[in-house]
Amino acid sequence: MQNSQNTKLPTSDSIIVRYGGEIGIKGEWTRRIYERRLRNNIENVLNYNKIKYTNVIKKYGRIYLKTSITKEASLKLSKVFGISSLSPAFETTSKISDVVTKSLFVANSALHRGNTFAVRCRRVGDHPYTSLDICREVGHQILTKLSELNLRVDLENPDVEVGIEIREDRAFIYTETIKGVGGLPLGTQPKAVCLLSGGIDSPVAYWLIMKRGCPIVPIYFDNTSFTDESTTERALNAAKVLFDWAIGFQRRMYVVPHGQTLTELKEKCNERLTCILCKRMMYRVAERIADMEGAEGIVTGDAIGEQASQTLRNLRVLTTAAVKYPIHRPLLGFDKTETEQIARKIGTYEVSTQRAKECTAFPRKPTTSADPQKLLEAEKELNIEEIVERSINSLRIVNL
Repeated sequence: MQNSQNTKLPTSDSIIVRYGGEIGIKGEWTRRIYERRLRNNIENVLNYNKIKYTNVIKKYGRIYLKTSITKEASLKLSKVFGISSLSPAFETTSKISDVVTKSLFVANSALHRGNTFAVRCRRVGDHPYTSLDICREVGHQILTKLSELNLRVDLENPDVEVGIEIREDRAFIYTETIKGVGGLPLGTQPKAVCLLSGGIDSPVAYWLIMKRGCPIVPIYFDNTSFTDESTTERALNAAKVLFDWAIGFQRRMYVVPHGQTLTELKEKCNERLTCILCKRMMYRVAERIADMEGAEGIVTGDAIGEQASQTLRNLRVLTTAAVKYPIHRPLLGFDKTETEQIARKIGTYEVSTQRAKECTAFPRKPTTSADPQKLLEAEKELNIEEIVERSINSLRIVNL
């Protein structure tokens, strides 16, 4: 048998799709719903990327995808929430002779001179052999038939791991495992509206909510003339990156003109309260959009102490502006380094750090401990219902 150094790596024909661990512990009825949604999301990603496949087979705890484009498909599917890992694989029957032959074929392509290797086997169903029998026989054949490569067995830290998954009458052999994003399948939880500024924090917060199964509806508050088009463009680009994690779901963003509201706040209210009052108005508008979208909550990128408006005291008084929906803050206990690490991983960091005009309405000395009573008194100078209605009537929906 020729070794892998002299042969082209063969093309695998299947992908083993492993579920996130949380799906496996759900009750039977809930699990079926999650699995069905996961399968739909997988098919949406494949179709969107024009990846041809012949079948998607759902088994208990697994999905097996039949395609000849296994590596490309696996990388695309690694961004599907609910998938813990994927392995491009070669399918054969569960007869021990076929398993050994196909395993030797796969090992011959993956192993190089002097490599260490291990064989791992996982079985579901009744077979006339044990998992240990398979590991021993495959390992023996690799050492015997590929003796010219001077291979060694290392069960602790092998260079190459030959994985064998046997399920009823079929077997799948693989040497690569691609890490998935985990979480819950998108769409298994209700929608959430999200205040998206385009900076580093808010896209990460919304991605974390998506990872828990919630489709997102981003809302961008356009503070022109305190910002400019670069700020809007940054937010739109951040939303596009997030929607790449939500193939098959709506790709629309609400853009709410907020400059006039901010001007009124600065003219009629104490400057130190500008940011708090501004965000309280955002929450009120977001509640109306949540009604329109049938959402179940409002998400923000707040983290304790990240800005003057995000002290615990200020977060409390901000929250009271929302009377119908809860405010969710996934980043509450994150520090900036942790948030940036996730931003880099999910692809929003470069977008969020592109040059954009920061809001010039920021007060010189913002309050870090707003008095709830003073806030209420300041808001008496505003016609809140009129401002909210004006914002809703003037918003635009951008399809991305």
